[in-house]
Amino acid sequence: MSYRIAITGAGIGGLAAAAQLARDGHAVTLFERFPAARPLGSGLVVQPVGLAVLDAIGAGEEARSLGAPLTRMLGHSGHRIALDVAYRPGAPGLAMHRAALFHCLWQAATRAGVLPLTGHTATGTRQSQTAIHLTTDQGEHGPFDLIVDASGAGSNLSPLTARPLSFGAIWANVPWPATDLPGTELRQRYHRASRMAGILPIGRLPGDPTPRAAVFWSLSLAELDAWPARRLADWKAEVASFWPAMTPFLDGITDKAQLTPARYSHGTLHKPYSPRLIHIGDAAHRASPQLGQGANMALLDARALALALRLPLEEALPAWHTSRRWHLGLYQALSAAFTPQYQSHSRVLPALRDRLLSPLSRLWPLPRILSSLVAGDLVPPIAGYPGDRAQG
Repeated sequence: MSYRIAITGAGIGGLAAAAQLARDGHAVTLFERFPAARPLGSGLVVQPVGLAVLDAIGAGEEARSLGAPLTRMLGHSGHRIALDVAYRPGAPGLAMHRAALFHCLWQAATRAGVLPLTGHTATGTRQSQTAIHLTTDQGEHGPFDLIVDASGAGSNLSPLTARPLSFGAIWANVPWPATDLPGTELRQRYHRASRMAGILPIGRLPGDPTPRAAVFWSLSLAELDAWPARRLADWKAEVASFWPAMTPFLDGITDKAQLTPARYSHGTLHKPYSPRLIHIGDAAHRASPQLGQGANMALLDARALALALRLPLEEALPAWHTSRRWHLGLYQALSAAFTPQYQSHSRVLPALRDRLLSPLSRLWPLPRILSSLVAGDLVPPIAGYPGDRAQG
Protein backbone atom coordinates (compact mmCIF):
# COMPACT_ATOMS: atom_id res chain seq x y z
CA MET A 1 0.00 0.00 0.00
CA SER A 2 1.14 3.51 -0.77
CA TYR A 3 0.56 6.68 1.26
CA ARG A 4 0.89 10.40 0.64
CA ILE A 5 3.42 11.48 3.25
CA ALA A 6 4.75 14.89 4.29
CA ILE A 7 8.00 15.00 6.27
CA THR A 8 9.09 18.14 8.10
CA GLY A 9 12.82 18.60 8.60
CA ALA A 10 15.78 17.53 6.45
CA GLY A 11 17.94 16.34 9.33
CA ILE A 12 19.12 12.79 9.96
CA GLY A 13 15.71 11.33 10.77
CA GLY A 14 13.85 13.30 8.11
CA LEU A 15 16.22 12.42 5.28
CA ALA A 16 16.46 8.77 6.32
CA ALA A 17 12.67 8.51 6.47
CA ALA A 18 12.27 10.30 3.14
CA ALA A 19 14.75 8.00 1.40
CA GLN A 20 13.30 4.80 2.85
CA LEU A 21 9.64 5.71 2.36
CA ALA A 22 10.18 6.89 -1.21
CA ARG A 23 12.06 3.65 -1.98
CA ASP A 24 9.07 1.76 -0.62
CA GLY A 25 6.75 3.47 -3.12
CA HIS A 26 5.15 6.16 -0.96
CA ALA A 27 4.60 9.67 -2.35
CA VAL A 28 6.92 11.75 -0.17
CA THR A 29 7.10 15.54 0.14
CA LEU A 30 9.94 16.84 2.29
CA PHE A 31 9.66 20.31 3.86
CA GLU A 32 12.75 22.10 5.21
CA ARG A 33 12.77 25.45 6.99
CA PHE A 34 16.17 26.62 5.75
CA PRO A 35 16.42 28.19 2.26
CA ALA A 36 19.01 25.52 1.50
CA ALA A 37 19.05 22.28 3.50
CA ARG A 38 22.24 22.02 5.55
CA PRO A 39 23.67 20.07 8.50
CA LEU A 40 24.09 21.50 11.99
CA GLY A 41 26.76 20.39 14.44
CA SER A 42 30.14 18.70 14.27
CA GLY A 43 31.06 15.07 15.00
CA LEU A 44 28.80 12.12 15.73
CA VAL A 45 28.92 8.32 15.83
CA VAL A 46 26.72 6.03 13.77
CA GLN A 47 26.56 2.81 15.76
CA PRO A 48 26.38 -0.65 14.13
CA VAL A 49 22.58 -0.87 14.15
CA GLY A 50 22.44 2.63 12.64
CA LEU A 51 24.82 1.48 9.93
CA ALA A 52 22.36 -1.30 9.10
CA VAL A 53 19.74 1.40 8.47
CA LEU A 54 22.13 3.27 6.16
CA ASP A 55 22.69 0.01 4.29
CA ALA A 56 18.92 -0.45 3.95
CA ILE A 57 18.56 2.91 2.17
CA GLY A 58 21.66 2.51 0.02
CA ALA A 59 23.87 4.97 1.92
CA GLY A 60 26.07 2.61 3.92
CA GLU A 61 28.92 2.14 1.46
CA GLU A 62 29.41 5.87 0.92
CA ALA A 63 29.18 6.55 4.66
CA ARG A 64 31.94 4.02 5.37
CA SER A 65 34.13 5.64 2.72
CA LEU A 66 33.85 9.00 4.51
CA GLY A 67 33.73 8.05 8.19
CA ALA A 68 36.36 6.73 10.57
CA PRO A 69 35.90 3.24 12.05
CA LEU A 70 35.66 3.54 15.83
CA THR A 71 36.90 0.55 17.83
CA ARG A 72 37.14 1.90 21.38
CA MET A 73 36.05 4.63 23.79
CA LEU A 74 38.68 5.43 26.43
CA GLY A 75 38.49 8.11 29.12
CA HIS A 76 40.89 9.03 31.94
CA SER A 77 40.31 10.84 35.20
CA GLY A 78 43.79 11.78 36.35
CA HIS A 79 45.77 8.53 36.17
CA ARG A 80 42.67 6.37 36.53
CA ILE A 81 40.74 4.83 33.66
CA ALA A 82 37.18 6.08 34.03
CA LEU A 83 35.78 4.72 30.77
CA ASP A 84 36.96 1.81 28.63
CA VAL A 85 34.51 0.30 26.15
CA ALA A 86 35.57 -1.70 23.10
CA TYR A 87 33.37 -2.47 20.12
CA ARG A 88 32.92 -6.06 19.01
CA PRO A 89 35.67 -7.26 16.67
CA GLY A 90 34.64 -6.65 13.08
CA ALA A 91 31.70 -4.42 14.06
CA PRO A 92 33.05 -0.93 14.82
CA GLY A 93 31.07 2.24 15.15
CA LEU A 94 31.47 4.85 12.42
CA ALA A 95 32.52 8.33 13.54
CA MET A 96 31.58 11.00 11.01
CA HIS A 97 31.34 14.71 10.44
CA ARG A 98 27.66 15.57 10.52
CA ALA A 99 28.04 17.18 7.09
CA ALA A 100 29.34 13.88 5.68
CA LEU A 101 26.36 11.94 7.04
CA PHE A 102 24.03 14.64 5.73
CA HIS A 103 25.62 14.30 2.29
CA CYS A 104 25.08 10.51 2.26
CA LEU A 105 21.46 10.81 3.35
CA TRP A 106 20.77 13.68 0.93
CA GLN A 107 22.12 11.63 -1.94
CA ALA A 108 20.03 8.62 -0.91
CA ALA A 109 16.87 10.73 -0.72
CA THR A 110 17.59 12.33 -4.08
CA ARG A 111 18.16 8.94 -5.71
CA ALA A 112 14.82 7.82 -4.28
CA GLY A 113 13.12 10.74 -6.06
CA VAL A 114 12.53 13.04 -3.08
CA LEU A 115 12.46 16.72 -4.07
CA PRO A 116 12.57 18.90 -0.94
CA LEU A 117 10.63 22.13 -0.57
CA THR A 118 13.04 24.49 1.19
CA GLY A 119 12.20 27.73 2.97
CA HIS A 120 9.07 26.23 4.57
CA THR A 121 8.75 26.37 8.36
CA ALA A 122 6.07 23.98 9.63
CA THR A 123 3.66 25.77 11.95
CA GLY A 124 0.69 23.44 12.39
CA THR A 125 -1.65 20.84 10.99
CA ARG A 126 -5.31 20.62 10.02
CA GLN A 127 -7.10 17.29 9.99
CA SER A 128 -10.25 16.08 8.29
CA GLN A 129 -11.85 12.67 8.49
CA THR A 130 -9.88 11.38 5.52
CA ALA A 131 -6.64 13.39 5.38
CA ILE A 132 -4.30 15.84 7.09
CA HIS A 133 -2.89 19.15 5.83
CA LEU A 134 0.39 20.79 6.81
CA THR A 135 0.53 24.51 7.50
CA THR A 136 3.80 26.33 6.92
CA ASP A 137 4.76 29.98 6.81
CA GLN A 138 4.19 29.71 3.06
CA GLY A 139 0.59 28.46 3.31
CA GLU A 140 -1.27 25.18 3.56
CA HIS A 141 -0.16 21.98 1.83
CA GLY A 142 -1.85 18.67 1.24
CA PRO A 143 -3.89 16.62 1.50
CA PHE A 144 -1.64 13.95 3.00
CA ASP A 145 -2.35 10.62 4.59
CA LEU A 146 0.42 11.12 7.16
CA ILE A 147 2.73 13.87 8.44
CA VAL A 148 6.09 12.82 9.89
CA ASP A 149 7.49 15.46 12.24
CA ALA A 150 11.28 15.20 12.03
CA SER A 151 11.84 18.89 12.81
CA GLY A 152 14.17 18.23 15.72
CA ALA A 153 14.35 20.01 19.06
CA GLY A 154 12.88 23.18 17.53
CA SER A 155 9.73 21.47 16.26
CA ASN A 156 6.58 23.58 16.21
CA LEU A 157 4.45 20.44 15.84
CA SER A 158 5.73 18.45 18.82
CA PRO A 159 4.22 18.90 22.30
CA LEU A 160 7.43 17.65 23.96
CA THR A 161 8.67 19.78 26.84
CA ALA A 162 12.17 18.59 27.66
CA ARG A 163 14.17 19.16 30.84
CA PRO A 164 17.30 21.29 30.24
CA LEU A 165 20.48 19.55 31.34
CA SER A 166 22.93 21.41 33.56
CA PHE A 167 25.88 21.00 31.19
CA GLY A 168 26.48 21.49 27.48
CA ALA A 169 29.61 21.75 25.38
CA ILE A 170 31.44 23.62 22.67
CA TRP A 171 32.46 21.71 19.54
CA ALA A 172 34.82 22.23 16.63
CA ASN A 173 36.16 20.13 13.80
CA VAL A 174 39.79 20.47 12.76
CA PRO A 175 42.28 18.66 10.52
CA TRP A 176 43.79 15.63 12.26
CA PRO A 177 47.30 16.79 13.32
CA ALA A 178 50.53 14.91 13.94
CA THR A 179 49.77 13.14 17.23
CA ASP A 180 50.33 9.89 19.08
CA LEU A 181 46.59 9.47 19.67
CA PRO A 182 45.06 6.61 17.66
CA GLY A 183 42.74 7.46 14.80
CA THR A 184 40.29 4.69 15.70
CA GLU A 185 39.39 5.67 19.27
CA LEU A 186 37.33 8.29 21.06
CA ARG A 187 39.57 9.72 23.77
CA GLN A 188 38.28 11.75 26.72
CA ARG A 189 39.74 13.27 29.86
CA TYR A 190 37.80 14.28 32.98
CA HIS A 191 38.21 16.30 36.14
CA ARG A 192 35.49 15.02 38.42
CA ALA A 193 32.35 15.59 36.32
CA SER A 194 32.74 19.34 35.92
CA ARG A 195 35.36 19.17 33.18
CA MET A 196 35.42 16.92 30.14
CA ALA A 197 37.54 17.23 27.03
CA GLY A 198 37.24 14.90 24.07
CA ILE A 199 38.82 14.07 20.73
CA LEU A 200 36.91 12.06 18.15
CA PRO A 201 38.30 11.04 14.73
CA ILE A 202 35.54 11.75 12.19
CA GLY A 203 36.99 10.75 8.83
CA ARG A 204 36.74 13.24 6.00
CA LEU A 205 34.33 15.55 4.21
CA PRO A 206 32.99 14.81 0.72
CA GLY A 207 35.51 15.93 -1.89
CA ASP A 208 38.25 16.52 0.68
CA PRO A 209 40.80 13.80 1.53
CA THR A 210 41.94 15.54 4.75
CA PRO A 211 41.24 13.39 7.84
CA ARG A 212 39.51 15.39 10.53
CA ALA A 213 38.80 15.35 14.26
CA ALA A 214 35.96 16.68 16.36
CA VAL A 215 37.08 18.27 19.63
CA PHE A 216 34.74 19.15 22.44
CA TRP A 217 34.88 20.81 25.84
CA SER A 218 32.19 20.47 28.48
CA LEU A 219 30.73 23.64 30.00
CA SER A 220 28.07 24.35 32.60
CA LEU A 221 25.08 26.43 31.53
CA ALA A 222 26.51 29.47 33.32
CA GLU A 223 29.79 29.03 31.45
CA LEU A 224 27.93 28.66 28.15
CA ASP A 225 26.12 31.92 28.88
CA ALA A 226 29.48 33.61 29.42
CA TRP A 227 31.15 31.95 26.42
CA PRO A 228 30.53 34.79 23.90
CA ALA A 229 32.61 37.17 26.04
CA ARG A 230 35.48 34.77 26.63
CA ARG A 231 38.82 35.25 24.82
CA LEU A 232 39.79 32.36 22.56
CA ALA A 233 43.43 32.47 23.70
CA ASP A 234 42.40 32.12 27.35
CA TRP A 235 40.21 29.14 26.59
CA LYS A 236 42.91 27.40 24.54
CA ALA A 237 45.42 27.90 27.33
CA GLU A 238 43.01 26.36 29.85
CA VAL A 239 42.34 23.31 27.66
CA ALA A 240 46.04 22.80 26.86
CA SER A 241 46.89 22.93 30.56
CA PHE A 242 44.11 20.47 31.37
CA TRP A 243 45.10 17.98 28.64
CA PRO A 244 48.41 18.70 26.86
CA ALA A 245 47.73 16.01 24.22
CA MET A 246 44.94 18.22 22.92
CA THR A 247 47.33 21.08 22.05
CA PRO A 248 48.03 20.13 18.40
CA PHE A 249 44.28 19.89 17.80
CA LEU A 250 43.76 23.37 19.25
CA ASP A 251 46.26 24.79 16.75
CA GLY A 252 43.59 24.29 14.08
CA ILE A 253 41.21 26.63 15.91
CA THR A 254 42.03 30.25 15.10
CA ASP A 255 38.61 31.88 15.39
CA LYS A 256 35.79 31.48 17.91
CA ALA A 257 33.39 31.13 14.98
CA GLN A 258 34.86 27.63 14.49
CA LEU A 259 33.40 26.60 17.86
CA THR A 260 29.72 25.71 18.12
CA PRO A 261 27.98 25.89 21.53
CA ALA A 262 25.58 23.03 22.24
CA ARG A 263 22.93 22.76 24.94
CA TYR A 264 21.25 19.49 25.80
CA SER A 265 17.91 18.44 27.22
CA HIS A 266 16.19 15.24 28.26
CA GLY A 267 12.62 14.16 27.66
CA THR A 268 10.36 11.71 25.85
CA LEU A 269 6.85 11.95 24.49
CA HIS A 270 4.67 9.40 26.24
CA LYS A 271 2.65 8.95 23.04
CA PRO A 272 4.62 10.26 20.03
CA TYR A 273 1.77 9.96 17.56
CA SER A 274 -1.84 10.93 16.98
CA PRO A 275 -4.11 10.12 14.04
CA ARG A 276 -2.12 10.88 10.84
CA LEU A 277 0.75 12.60 12.71
CA ILE A 278 3.93 11.02 14.13
CA HIS A 279 7.01 12.57 15.78
CA ILE A 280 10.44 10.96 15.33
CA GLY A 281 14.00 11.76 16.38
CA ASP A 282 14.53 14.80 18.60
CA ALA A 283 10.93 15.88 18.06
CA ALA A 284 9.92 12.79 20.07
CA HIS A 285 12.83 12.14 22.45
CA ARG A 286 15.99 13.96 23.57
CA ALA A 287 18.95 13.01 25.73
CA SER A 288 22.57 13.97 26.32
CA PRO A 289 25.13 12.70 23.77
CA GLN A 290 26.98 10.75 26.47
CA LEU A 291 26.05 7.32 25.06
CA GLY A 292 26.62 8.39 21.46
CA GLN A 293 23.14 7.29 20.37
CA GLY A 294 21.53 10.45 18.96
CA ALA A 295 22.03 9.70 15.25
CA ASN A 296 21.26 6.04 15.90
CA MET A 297 17.88 6.81 17.42
CA ALA A 298 16.79 9.00 14.51
CA LEU A 299 17.87 6.39 11.96
CA LEU A 300 16.10 3.59 13.83
CA ASP A 301 12.92 5.65 14.15
CA ALA A 302 12.91 6.15 10.38
CA ARG A 303 13.53 2.46 9.65
CA ALA A 304 10.86 1.32 12.11
CA LEU A 305 8.35 3.69 10.53
CA ALA A 306 9.01 2.29 7.06
CA LEU A 307 8.44 -1.24 8.37
CA ALA A 308 5.28 -0.24 10.23
CA LEU A 309 3.77 1.43 7.15
CA ARG A 310 3.45 -1.95 5.49
CA LEU A 311 0.34 -2.15 7.68
CA PRO A 312 -2.90 -0.19 7.31
CA LEU A 313 -2.35 3.35 8.59
CA GLU A 314 -4.58 2.99 11.64
CA GLU A 315 -2.44 0.02 12.75
CA ALA A 316 0.92 1.35 11.61
CA LEU A 317 1.49 4.16 14.10
CA PRO A 318 0.73 2.08 17.23
CA ALA A 319 2.90 -0.70 15.75
CA TRP A 320 5.76 1.79 15.26
CA HIS A 321 5.47 2.93 18.87
CA THR A 322 5.46 -0.65 20.15
CA SER A 323 8.49 -1.57 18.04
CA ARG A 324 10.60 1.31 19.42
CA ARG A 325 9.25 1.75 22.95
CA TRP A 326 11.51 -0.62 24.90
CA HIS A 327 14.72 0.30 23.12
CA LEU A 328 14.07 4.01 23.48
CA GLY A 329 12.99 3.65 27.09
CA LEU A 330 16.08 1.70 28.08
CA TYR A 331 18.55 4.05 26.39
CA GLN A 332 16.78 7.13 27.73
CA ALA A 333 16.98 5.69 31.25
CA LEU A 334 20.66 4.76 30.88
CA SER A 335 21.48 8.20 29.50
CA ALA A 336 19.78 9.83 32.47
CA ALA A 337 21.79 7.58 34.83
CA PHE A 338 25.21 7.94 33.18
CA THR A 339 25.22 11.63 32.26
CA PRO A 340 25.61 13.04 35.83
CA GLN A 341 28.69 10.84 36.25
CA TYR A 342 30.41 12.75 33.44
CA GLN A 343 28.69 16.13 33.28
CA SER A 344 27.53 17.56 36.58
CA HIS A 345 28.67 19.48 39.64
CA SER A 346 28.61 16.30 41.75
CA ARG A 347 31.75 15.15 43.52
CA VAL A 348 30.27 11.89 44.78
CA LEU A 349 29.19 10.44 41.41
CA PRO A 350 32.56 10.81 39.63
CA ALA A 351 34.33 9.32 42.65
CA LEU A 352 31.96 6.38 42.51
CA ARG A 353 32.59 6.15 38.75
CA ASP A 354 36.39 6.12 39.08
CA ARG A 355 36.83 3.94 42.18
CA LEU A 356 34.00 1.41 41.86
CA LEU A 357 32.08 1.39 38.58
CA SER A 358 35.07 1.63 36.25
CA PRO A 359 37.00 -1.27 37.86
CA LEU A 360 33.82 -3.38 37.91
CA SER A 361 33.17 -2.62 34.23
CA ARG A 362 36.32 -4.52 33.30
CA LEU A 363 35.16 -7.74 34.99
CA TRP A 364 33.32 -10.45 33.02
CA PRO A 365 30.62 -10.23 31.66
CA LEU A 366 30.38 -6.45 31.80
CA PRO A 367 32.76 -5.72 28.88
CA ARG A 368 30.46 -7.70 26.57
CA ILE A 369 27.39 -5.91 27.94
CA LEU A 370 29.03 -2.50 27.46
CA SER A 371 30.00 -3.43 23.89
CA SER A 372 26.36 -4.26 23.21
CA LEU A 373 25.29 -1.03 24.89
CA VAL A 374 27.37 1.22 22.63
CA ALA A 375 26.53 -0.84 19.54
CA GLY A 376 22.88 0.01 20.15
CA ASP A 377 21.53 -3.52 20.51
CA LEU A 378 21.41 -4.14 24.26
CA VAL A 379 17.75 -4.92 23.51
CA PRO A 380 16.28 -5.31 20.01
CA PRO A 381 16.24 -1.79 18.52
CA ILE A 382 13.17 -2.53 16.40
CA ALA A 383 11.03 -5.14 18.13
CA GLY A 384 8.59 -7.29 16.21
CA TYR A 385 10.44 -7.38 12.87
CA PRO A 386 12.78 -10.37 13.23
CA GLY A 387 13.85 -10.25 9.57
CA ASP A 388 15.14 -6.69 9.67
CA ARG A 389 18.93 -6.21 9.65
CA ALA A 390 18.68 -3.09 11.84
CA GLN A 391 18.19 -5.33 14.84
CA GLY A 392 21.86 -6.28 14.65
